[in-house]
Parts: sequence; structure tokens; C-alpha cells
Amino acid sequence: MNNNSESPQLVLCNACRLTTELAECCPRCGSRLHQRKPYSLQISAALLLTALFLLFPANALPITQTVNQGGNAYDTILSGIGFLFRSGMHGIGLIVFVASILVPVGKIIGLGVILATIALRLPLSKRQLTTAFHIIEFIGRWSMLDLFVIAIMVSVINIGQLLFALPAPAATYFALVILFTQLAAQQLDTRLLWDLEKDKNEQ
Repeated sequence: MNNNSESPQLVLCNACRLTTELAECCPRCGSRLHQRKPYSLQISAALLLTALFLLFPANALPITQTVNQGGNAYDTILSGIGFLFRSGMHGIGLIVFVASILVPVGKIIGLGVILATIALRLPLSKRQLTTAFHIIEFIGRWSMLDLFVIAIMVSVINIGQLLFALPAPAATYFALVILFTQLAAQQLDTRLLWDLEKDKNEQ
């Protein structure tokens, strides 16, 4: 046995998740193998910027249309939260605030910090950033719950035939924010973070 021989370089197939030696194609599914996801940083950044831009109309435009005795009233996410608190529904108002404001903004900020660290080679803790990414990923699995927030707001307002609510244009933008944020997380190859640590140690 030659102790001087280098260990084979292993890669993960992005298609079938097989760990195999670096080659042109995966021996199991035939997909092209890459050490890192091609253009992961650029694609993730583009998707995250799209989510950020969509966040503005999602919060500025009305998310519900309330019809009361023939008159129409429109509520944004923030005014809808205010309505719930003024109506004494503090628990529901808090759920709506967390799911509609804190969670989407927190995910965008968290991913933005990770992307900036990779692109600008910032001296932040790679372990803490990886943990933060796993938290964002975990929350992302439940992102569809954010859409049910709209249903909750509509349900609590629909108290009779004289007063009922319908989704308004911001609901579509809100759903797109969730979609693009989740896609941005899925496209990001977090091994790029540890590549920075490797490069630092080799210097």
C-alpha cells in the first residue's frame, strides 16, 4: 500500500444524493458531478433579491378586502394586525405578526448575511451561520403555514352576512415572497462557507 497516495476526492451527487468519487458523471443516475452546485451563490442571491423586492408590495398593498353593508374596506398586513389587536384577538394578532412579518423578514436577513459572508469573505463564525441556515431551512418547511395566516384573517373577520372578507392583491405577493425565499435557501450550497475556512487555514 502506498502511504503517499492521495485519498480519492469525494463529491455528492445533487440529483440522487450519492456520495462517490469525483468523476464526470454519477455512476448511479448519470447526472453531471460538481464539487459545488454550479452558480449556487449567484442563483440564490437573485432569488433572494426577488423575494426582497416582492416584500414591499406584499406589505404596502391591501391583503384583505372587507365588505360591510355594501361598502368596501381594504387592510394591509400591518393594519390587519392592528385590527386584530383592537378587536381583542391578541393571540391571533401575535400569530399573524410573527408569521407575516418576523418570519419572512428574518429569513431574508439571515440568508442575506450568509450570502454576503460568502461573497465578501466576511470574518463571521461559519459554524453559527451554518446553524442559522439550518434554522431557516427548518422554518422553510413550514412556510406554507404563512399562507394560512391569510385564511385566519379572513375567517375571523367573516362574522356574518353583513361583514365578510376576501383576499386582496398583496396575498399573491406574499405567497411569492415565501416561494422565492424558500427557493433561495434550496439553491445555496453552504459548503461554500467552509471553503472560506479552508482557504483561511491554507494561507
